[in-house]
Amino acid sequence: MATAQPSQLDSTLSALADPTRRAILHRLSKGEERVTELARPFAMSLNAVSKHIRVLERARLVKRRRNGREHFLSFNPAPLADATAWIEAQKAIWSARLSALDEMLQAEDVAMARAAKSKGRTQ
Repeated sequence: MATAQPSQLDSTLSALADPTRRAILHRLSKGEERVTELARPFAMSLNAVSKHIRVLERARLVKRRRNGREHFLSFNPAPLADATAWIEAQKAIWSARLSALDEMLQAEDVAMARAAKSKGRTQ
């Protein structure tokens, strides 16, 4: 299982916490785009979109390529794989704990039912 370094995982999850950044990633999942084209549908300034892009770049979710004065962005899914691995590991831990708790509660219910049944017979 791949494990992300805590700082990388923190960067990834923090970047994904914002709906605008998730929308940017969704657009980039369809292919590379110029920064200006990527910013066009958002109801904010190019500067504000650029700040979101910088967060995504620091989290390594977005790669930048320059061609002259043009800046092209593309999606890098690798940090998502690391975050997914961490989430799946947490899910496995909690699923096991909840299953154990469920078994314990069911055993307790059976014991209580038996106790109530035997108490009814002795009276």
